[in-house]
Formats: sequence, C-alpha cells, structure tokens
Amino acid sequence: MLAIDLTGKRALVAGIADDAGFGFAIAKNLAEAGASVCAGTWPPAYGIFTKLIERGKIDESLALGSGGKLSFERIYALDADYDTLEAVPAEVRENRRYKEHADFTIQGVANRMVADFGATPVDIVVHSLANGPEVKNPLLQTSRAGYLGAIGASAYSFVSMVQRFGPLLRPGGSFLCLTYMASERVIPGYGGGMSSAKAALESDVRVLAYEAGRGFDARVNCISAGPWASRAASAIGFIGDMIDYTTRNAALPQKIHANDVGATAAFLSSALASAITGTTIYVDKGYHAMGMAVDK
Repeated sequence: MLAIDLTGKRALVAGIADDAGFGFAIAKNLAEAGASVCAGTWPPAYGIFTKLIERGKIDESLALGSGGKLSFERIYALDADYDTLEAVPAEVRENRRYKEHADFTIQGVANRMVADFGATPVDIVVHSLANGPEVKNPLLQTSRAGYLGAIGASAYSFVSMVQRFGPLLRPGGSFLCLTYMASERVIPGYGGGMSSAKAALESDVRVLAYEAGRGFDARVNCISAGPWASRAASAIGFIGDMIDYTTRNAALPQKIHANDVGATAAFLSSALASAITGTTIYVDKGYHAMGMAVDK
C-alpha cells in the first residue's frame, strides 16, 4: 500500500490557537502520518489554548483515527509580527500576556527548538498565519499602517520563517503556507490589504522555492483553501455567505472541511511530493476553475 509516512519527522505548525482552524487540522494529519508536532501559538491565546488541552476540553478533537490522541511535543508562544526580541516594542514586551514568555519572536522559537532538540531540530515548517488589522475596510479606506500590517503579518512572516528555520531543517525539509483565492480575484469585503498580502505570499513561495531549494535543499509550497468557518475567518463577518456561494458554484458542489487541507498538507510534507515545489495547490472542490456562477 502506498501510504503517507512521516515517521521520525518533526513538524512546527505556526498558527494554532484552537481546534477549529486549518493549523490544527494540519497538525492532526501530520501526527496521523507519524510525525511529532510542535505548535506555535499567539501569546494572547497561549494560556487559553494550553488550558483547553490540560483540562480535556478538546479531547474529542485531539483523538486520532489510528488510536490515541494528538499530543503536541512542545507548544511555543509565537508572535510572527516580530523577527527578533530587539524589534518588539516595550509596551508589547511588558503586556501581561507577553511577559511570561521569554522570547516569543520567530528567532526566539527557532532558538528554543535548537535548545530543545539539537542543531537540526525540524523537518516540516507550516505557516498557518494571517492577520489584517483593517480587514473589514475596503482597500480605498485602508490606511498605510493597516495595509503594511496585513503584508507583514500574513506574507513577510513566512519569508522570515524560511530565513530562520531554513538552516535548521534536516535534509529534504519542507515549508508550507496557506493562501486564499482573493490573491487573484476580487472578493468584496475581504479588505484591508489582505488580498495584496495573499498575492505577495504566493509570489514569495515561488521565489523562496528557488532560494531555499538551492540554499537549504528545502521545498516550499502553498495551499489555496476554500472558505472555512474557523474562528479567525469568522471575524471577517460574512464567512457563511462565502461558504454558501462557493459550495453552490464549485465543480464539486460540496463544502470543504479543514481535514481536506490537513490531508493535502501531509502529502506535500511527505516524500510522495518530493518533486513538488514552488506550487500553489487548490483545495476548494474545484471552485477556482469556474469562470461563471451556476447557482440558481
């Protein structure tokens, strides 16, 4: 049987704060395939997420189809808006939700993984991160700060992660990020520069595939997922309408599930995808292929 086998691999999935999003589904599928998984969690959500696990509140979600349950090898506080601790404003460092974490930056998590697991501690790095402080604003009403904030949190953070984790990868390592079709088509209401950030992210994937491929022997890919009602996506305000519309108009008129994205991530992280890099894979039931609405 041809199976996805990640036995002996270690993954870092950045952007897990609950059991409802793509990051969690990816972590679960990587674990199902045999990988050990570390999570990167936004500091303000860190305490809530770890307590949910400790108190057994998400045991059902953690259950693996192969038996047992997903157990994170480490959960690191990570705010990918910051590359190094020196770049963090004093008011953030002194915030009560950040003070308990020694170094929550991208470089800080890289250093922690080296301290915990050795010089080459990771095989798979997943970027499941996005934030647009003005996402509800039309682009014409988006400030420079809001636009650059979306680019920094949603696109440059991936570049920074490849910079800092590339040298730490074992041979044949893999980077993966998540995008959305607003990068190439107009999605009214998905504003604040987020469409630009996703377009930048996809362009960066192609360039990084070359640079990280030559520099670190690493593959770099992207998943363009259909709409999913995660807690983060629900902040946009019309995620239900997006799901209904794409479901009616997709080539396969069905809703996607987070597990669809998780399974694709496991494949792209495995040796079965060893010749795939610089690619954006659509996981949207074929909606991206449609040129005209067909709903009645």
